[in-house]
Amino acid sequence: MNAKLIDGVDRAHALSLFVAIVEHGSFSAAGRSLDLSPSAVARAIDRIEARLGVRLLLRSTRALSLTVEGQAYLQAARRILADLDDTEQQIADQGAPRGRLRVSAAMAHSRLRLVPLLGEFAALYPHILVDLALTDTLADVAAGQADVAIRFGPLPDSGLTARKLGENRRIIVASPDYLARHGVPEIPEDLHRHNCLNFNFRRIEPTWPFRRDGRDYALSVKGNIEANNGETLGQLAAIGVGVTRVGAFSVAEEIAEGRLTPILEEFNPGDVEPLHAVFVGGASTPARIRAFVDFLAARLR
Repeated sequence: MNAKLIDGVDRAHALSLFVAIVEHGSFSAAGRSLDLSPSAVARAIDRIEARLGVRLLLRSTRALSLTVEGQAYLQAARRILADLDDTEQQIADQGAPRGRLRVSAAMAHSRLRLVPLLGEFAALYPHILVDLALTDTLADVAAGQADVAIRFGPLPDSGLTARKLGENRRIIVASPDYLARHGVPEIPEDLHRHNCLNFNFRRIEPTWPFRRDGRDYALSVKGNIEANNGETLGQLAAIGVGVTRVGAFSVAEEIAEGRLTPILEEFNPGDVEPLHAVFVGGASTPARIRAFVDFLAARLR
C-alpha cells in the first residue's frame, strides 16, 4: 500500500512538473518555479517517458515542442490537476466554509430582516464573502445567477432544493391620524369608504381576504396609490395616506412606535406567506451555502 501511495504522489508531482515545463517553455524556468535544478527536471521527464514508452517532448537547444502524445498528456494533466484542486477545495470547505456566496433577495425584506443578521454571520464565518444583490427581480438560481435566493410565496416545481425559513403573516394597518379623520372600520365592508393602498403586481381585481363566522371570503378594495413592496405601502399608511394590507414584518417597527395601528384583526383569516431559501442541492453543495441557509433558518424562524 505504501508503494502505491508513493507512486500516486510521484505521479501528481510529475503532472504538475510537466505542465510547468510547457507553460514556462524550458526546463530551467520550470525548475526555478518549483525550486528544482534543470537536471532534476530533465530526469523526471525521462522517467515519465520511460514509463509511458513514448516521447512527450521534442527538445532542441532553442525550444521545446510537444509531440502528439505530449499534447494528449498535457490536456489530461491539466484536467486531473483541476479536478484535484476542486476536490481539495470542497473537502477544505467542509472544515472551514469559504469563498464567494452570491445571495439574491427582495429589497424590503432584506433591509428589515436579512441585512441586520449579516454582521453576526460575517463574524461566525469570516472566510465567506457574501455578495448580496437586493432586487425584486427573480434570479435564475439553476442558471447560476445566484447561489441562494430568498423567495416569498408558493414555489414552482423545479430541480432546486428549497429550505423553509419561516412564514410572513398579513395584517391590515392605518395610522391613528388617518383613523381619527376617516373613522375606524368596524367590519370589512367599511373599507369601501376608505383609501386602500395595494400592491401593483396583481393580475386580477385587488381583493383582500377575510373570515367571518367561520367562512372565508374576499372583498374588493380600491385606492389611489399602488406600490411593488410592503415597506413603501407601510410608509404611505404611516403618514396618513390610507389603509393597507402588508406583511407584518414590514410594519413591525411602525406598530411598535404607535405610528400604525392594526385594524379588523377579528376578521383576519390568518393567511401566511411562506419564506424559503432556494439553492442547488445535493452532496456537492458547497459548505458556504449550507452554512448560510442553516444560519437563516435558525434566525428567521
